[in-house]
Amino acid sequence: MEYILTLKAFREALRNGKFLGLKCEECGAYTVPPKKVCSNCTSENMKIVELSRNGELRTFTVVYVTAEGFPSPCIVGEVELEEGPWVTTTLLNVEPDPKTMDLPMDLIGRKGKIGYQDIPAFEFSAGERLALTFSLT
Repeated sequence: MEYILTLKAFREALRNGKFLGLKCEECGAYTVPPKKVCSNCTSENMKIVELSRNGELRTFTVVYVTAEGFPSPCIVGEVELEEGPWVTTTLLNVEPDPKTMDLPMDLIGRKGKIGYQDIPAFEFSAGERLALTFSLT
């Protein structure tokens, strides 16, 4: 059982300006980040494709106690990509109101682009990490 797109190759592609995913040859669904089987039908018959990076914010939450390497508070969002799958991201350039810690609800439905940030390794991590980001347009 071999992965056609490894996490290492996914990370390297991001660092080289490409956002890769998998397209199922059976049902046509897209899967990202890379997995062994299609997220929709569990087929292993998939091919590597480059995704657009374009998406729409569907929901978000504010995380006040974050993993090491992430700012606090950190706004985590679920973004629906143009190609269909949803990915978990960190929202960039959005700050809660310092008095109330509220965020504007008009963030939902806003469009933007997927990016990434490197998260350094620390004492209890399994090595370097990478987080998908979302910048509103």
